[in-house]
Amino acid sequence: MFENIPWINAFYQLIVFFILLMLLKKYAFGPVIAMMQKREEHIANQISSAEKNREQAETYLAEQREEIKRAREEAQNIIANAKKISEQQTQEMIQAAKEESDRMKEIALAEIKREKEQAVSTLREQVASLSVLVATKVIERELDEKSQEKLIADYLKEVGEEL
Repeated sequence: MFENIPWINAFYQLIVFFILLMLLKKYAFGPVIAMMQKREEHIANQISSAEKNREQAETYLAEQREEIKRAREEAQNIIANAKKISEQQTQEMIQAAKEESDRMKEIALAEIKREKEQAVSTLREQVASLSVLVATKVIERELDEKSQEKLIADYLKEVGEEL
């Protein structure tokens, strides 16, 4: 079986094969392997960069969530303070209105009392002057009991119309 093989040709073919293999290694496999290594390094760098970006994004997201939480708490505090201030102002306004109402009531009561005293004083003066008039008229003429009662009733009616 191996008898018909030209060994010299086989030997040349093996040498050419090894020379071709060396040339391929130097000019084809070397650059391809170098390119593959560069590609591998590039992909590794992209993966590490992506990991760093993911970690930064997670950190940023956590910070943002914390900021949102703080903002909500601050907003709730502001709302609570606003409600508290509003209630306080409402109470102050109610108190001021009550004080003003009490003051106006006191002024009105004082005015009523003064008017009443003035009316009583005026009434006393009129009663006194009417009493003097009645006494004068009674003295001027001597009246019997019926005439005297009629005269007093007439004067009282006049006094009632004047008031």
